[in-house]
Amino acid sequence: MNLNQIHNVYFIGIGGIGMSALARYFKYIGKQVSGYDKTPTILTNELIESGIAIHFDDDINLIPKDYFVENTLVIITPAVPRTHSEWNYFLERDYQVKKRAEVLGIITKDTFCFAVAGTHGKTTTSSILGHILNESGADVTAFIGGIVENYNSNLIGSGKTVTVVEADEFDRSFLHLHPDIACVTSMDADHLDIYGTSDAIKESFTEFADKVEDKSKLFITTDLPLSGITVGVNEEEAVYNAFNIRIEDGNYVFDVKTPAGVLKDFRFGLPGRHNLMNALMAFAMAVNFGTPTDAIAKALASFQGIRRRFSYQIRTENLVYIDDYAHHPTEINAVHQAVRELCPNKKVLAVFQPHLFSRTKDFADDFAKSLSQFDEVLLMDIYPARELPMEGVTSDWLLSLIENQNKKLVSKEDLIATMLKSDAPVMVTIGAGDIGEMVGAIKNALNEKNI
Repeated sequence: MNLNQIHNVYFIGIGGIGMSALARYFKYIGKQVSGYDKTPTILTNELIESGIAIHFDDDINLIPKDYFVENTLVIITPAVPRTHSEWNYFLERDYQVKKRAEVLGIITKDTFCFAVAGTHGKTTTSSILGHILNESGADVTAFIGGIVENYNSNLIGSGKTVTVVEADEFDRSFLHLHPDIACVTSMDADHLDIYGTSDAIKESFTEFADKVEDKSKLFITTDLPLSGITVGVNEEEAVYNAFNIRIEDGNYVFDVKTPAGVLKDFRFGLPGRHNLMNALMAFAMAVNFGTPTDAIAKALASFQGIRRRFSYQIRTENLVYIDDYAHHPTEINAVHQAVRELCPNKKVLAVFQPHLFSRTKDFADDFAKSLSQFDEVLLMDIYPARELPMEGVTSDWLLSLIENQNKKLVSKEDLIATMLKSDAPVMVTIGAGDIGEMVGAIKNALNEKNI
């Protein structure tokens, strides 16, 4: 497919974080962009403000009349059901209909492509890497699965020869990519509704890793059964190792062992050892590309983080409120570690909205163990996303597995009032569902209480 012959790009599910990055990209390069999404969100509002037409009714009459077969690309998200009338309208008329991952593969095929894979850490690692390359003057465009605070966008740069993409394992999407340099941050079980078994997930990651023939261009953590350059935090055997780690003025300061020798006193502001690992992975990939280490150091120090990735909403002496996208037990453990490190000996309230019935069922015991570490737990109803309910899989059932007795089931309507009653000086909202849409209201209510 020749993108130069495409004048119009129509998105079904345009409000998704990955889809919206593509929408911004196509608008930037001069295409006419419009689309459908199920509900208005902060992201769809931002796209509309940028001049992209979006509607929220599944109605073929709302498709622009000048979107003809010969000049229109249709991009769909797997979250949209096959019964969607607009999707079927395009299929029946032989439009070019592609998944997001296929389009990323087409865009990146003729570029020098960095691909960031892993069950956890993709968005943060690719954001840091995109920021490093952009700040160092590389001709880069980075497609990010989150809103990067430095740019207030999920698109970094406007380059044509270098790309950074998240290599998404969902639906084996990352196998459409053509990476020149890649990393794998983790291979934990997830998306078992797609893969069936954890072994199938590992096989898929191995197939992705094999796309990088030169293993000096593949970066991995020390615990993965892959061939590549190892990266670690306080792991002496790793080729790239962050050590002598200390906290100064709320930032990590650390040294790095590299193949060329030891580099000292890097500074990085995102909390949590998992984020330090993500930064080191981006560091190693950038060094391999030839980015000067002084430019990397400057970019790491200036990186401001990602919306909904351990995002400080309130940070005062009396109250800390953090919001995070975590939706897997490993990610919740990482949030807990970071909170305890930064707010030692303080009571922590965690609000969790489970995402997907299948994920809740598959990891119920691990979710319970992760959540039990907090001092107080408020559990919301499961956010279904693309799924129908499963018999017996409810938040009430998950609540019964949590050993911490200071726990409660809470509705969306009662959440803010319940949070206001808590005496916890540290509060964390966690989840990948629509809890993110409530963050502003929660922040305002907590600020008013603490005036």
